[in-house]
Amino acid sequence: MNSEWNENQWILHSLKDDLLVTDEKGIIVRIHEGTGNIYDVKAEKLLGKSVYELEKQGLFTPIVTPIVLETKKKITLVQTTKQGKQVLVTGIPVKDEKGEIKRIVSYSHDVTELMEMKTYLDAMEGEMQRVKSELMLLRNQNLSTEGIVCNSEKMQHVLRTAVHVSNVDVNILLLGQSGVGKTHLAKLIHNKSTRSKGPFIEVNCGAIPDHLFEAELFGYEAGAFTGASKNGKVGLVELADGGTLFLDEVGELSPAHQVKILKLIQEKQFYSVGGRKPKTVDFRLIAATNKDLEKAVAEKEFREDLYFRLSVVPITIPSLNERPEDIFPLLTHFAEQFEKKYNRKRTFDNAVIHALLAHEWKGNVRELINVIEHAVVVSSQTLITMEHLPHSLHRKKRIQHVEEHGEMKLNDALNELEKEILVKAKKQYKTTTEIGEALGISQPSVVRKLKKHSVF
Repeated sequence: MNSEWNENQWILHSLKDDLLVTDEKGIIVRIHEGTGNIYDVKAEKLLGKSVYELEKQGLFTPIVTPIVLETKKKITLVQTTKQGKQVLVTGIPVKDEKGEIKRIVSYSHDVTELMEMKTYLDAMEGEMQRVKSELMLLRNQNLSTEGIVCNSEKMQHVLRTAVHVSNVDVNILLLGQSGVGKTHLAKLIHNKSTRSKGPFIEVNCGAIPDHLFEAELFGYEAGAFTGASKNGKVGLVELADGGTLFLDEVGELSPAHQVKILKLIQEKQFYSVGGRKPKTVDFRLIAATNKDLEKAVAEKEFREDLYFRLSVVPITIPSLNERPEDIFPLLTHFAEQFEKKYNRKRTFDNAVIHALLAHEWKGNVRELINVIEHAVVVSSQTLITMEHLPHSLHRKKRIQHVEEHGEMKLNDALNELEKEILVKAKKQYKTTTEIGEALGISQPSVVRKLKKHSVF
């Protein structure tokens, strides 16, 4: 028996690979001396230790033993050591005559340099994809503009449509939730049009008090009303002559003001308050609203004739939740902007990125901008962590799950949240390697989790 044991030891130590053997409970019963070198500890100190405990201590992660026990087959994964090394580990089940697993033999290679090279190649691939995307945008008549990120197909379609109609002096109605970027898109249309050298005049129809609306929009003559300037005032419509008039929140117009706007659009003429002669103005009209104007027309809250005048070309901008592929690019884009604005170099912790990807952006791009600016401003260090995000951002999700699922067990809630994050990551990234890097887990772990949640 002793001779047999010596022979086994000799075979074990003569192998080129670094081996480690555990029993079915995860206790290390055999170990190659080279294995200790990989983990920067003496091999004999690991004998009799539980791999589960060693993982908790941070010596290495993930461990192959439980996966082999669960799948009952050979498993290969990439492990990370306490010192940050990348180790390729293969675990093989050893069964007795009854088919029960009694030992798990694992052999490993230090592939840190290879993984670094792979990371570099993945980064280069990502850079090539970025360049490819930029070239595609340039081919589409230079669609990019400040504040607009169009990696998603939905947003690219919106921008292609906007650019296509920009040089045609047709009325455009921009639709979409609050904060999706309707003003940015209106400016893009203006900048791509033949009127780009003219003024871009924005009128927020919901922000001007009713009693001041006509005076602000059409201007007034000297002494037109009590408190009026003795020199009179030029209205916003007249200022838009030769350029673009952008009526934001047009769904907030009162019935009386709807009539005035309709007449302005039809005749391109108006009377200033207190004026007796009509003024002619040449402008291109773009309107925007977050309201359902068709429903408002049906309910007699909005004039049908005005609706048809405004919506010759309607363009609906998707919400941020409908284009999750754009969240990370937007994060990067605005982070760079605020770094320059506040002269602060900042990077985002993985947990922050996960939280931003998983967040339900009810405020859309505007909310995302506010969160990023907040984080850049309040952080006193280079790395932005969860503590630098608004409190509601990383509490809200957990509260929502409790409210929705009541007595749901913690593991079930965590599994559901994990699946939600994986679904969003799968849409945003093309490879499991990219998903793993974004979520801070190994590629094999990504594969297992995707399979576990049936995310294909």
